[in-house]
Amino acid sequence: METRGHSLTRLALRAKGVGKDFNRRPVFRDLTFEVSSGEALAVTGKNGAGKSTLLKILSGLLTPTKGRVTYHADGSITDLDVLRPRMGFVSPYLQLYDEFSASENLDVLSRIRSTDHVSQPKVESLFRIFNLWHRRHDDVRTFSSGMKQRLKYILALAHDPLVLFLDEPTANLDEDGADAVRTIALEVQQSSILVVATNDEREAAWCGKRIHVGP
Repeated sequence: METRGHSLTRLALRAKGVGKDFNRRPVFRDLTFEVSSGEALAVTGKNGAGKSTLLKILSGLLTPTKGRVTYHADGSITDLDVLRPRMGFVSPYLQLYDEFSASENLDVLSRIRSTDHVSQPKVESLFRIFNLWHRRHDDVRTFSSGMKQRLKYILALAHDPLVLFLDEPTANLDEDGADAVRTIALEVQQSSILVVATNDEREAAWCGKRIHVGP
């Protein structure tokens, strides 16, 4: 599987009978759906319904109690470890390295991903889109919550993800930041898989598919 560019004919994420329990209490049960490259899926539901948990399962951060999640590249099952370097994840609960600068955070994450698919023009463009170019060498501990959220988008998008997960995508963002996220979300889903967890109908409307978690 080629992961350095969008050379795949088609990538599909398939969930079959997925359920998750915590301390024997079911969070959700029997979720079955599919989303492919060029599509976007909204995961909706009330707070505490398991939206974030489902995104963690789909990205391989958690394992389901029941069921199975698979990725298929051009019709063949692909190992998640191969695909993981080309996944992006943005969420208010993800932590940054506060003692490092914004640029250093990107360098560290690129090494963790073991990917060289990061171009400097792309990085500069993202820093400018999210209005952090002038702060790229500043320690993240000096950033506001909104600036940190914008930096998370830069980190998630710099390597041209084949799959992008957005959990509460406009949390902590002002109007300009939210507009930038909406534009990016619509662009990404043209060629990649986009999964958005939200209880905001405006964000869910970015997606052509929807699955509801909870009662």
